[in-house]
Amino acid sequence: MNGRVVHFEIPFDDGDRARSFYAEAFGWELSAAPEVDYTIASTGPSGSSAGPPTEPGYINGGLSSRGPGLTGPTVVIDVEDIDATLAVVERLGGSTVLGRTPVGAMGFSAYFTDSEGNVIGLWQSV
Repeated sequence: MNGRVVHFEIPFDDGDRARSFYAEAFGWELSAAPEVDYTIASTGPSGSSAGPPTEPGYINGGLSSRGPGLTGPTVVIDVEDIDATLAVVERLGGSTVLGRTPVGAMGFSAYFTDSEGNVIGLWQSV
């Protein structure tokens, strides 16, 4: 479904420290994806470590290195067409932080700032 929050991302300065914190504080299952310097965070029951939640009410996410465009927690919104969505965002006063980027064979991501300066992620499935 288009426009639904489907993912979150939390930046870290120290990956081991952040993974330990979220695993112990909330019981999240964390799976490293070192080839992309990313940690997949399962917040509830999932069919696989990288799969979507199998029960309503859960949103999975990830932890990654803090950097330009990812300075604080970010929600990720599902869209049908990232390029078309970024055009609307810019028309409404937002701006593109990182354009359409392939994420393996799963889909594409992008980041933008909204009219209030918040960084928001976009996800487009293949």
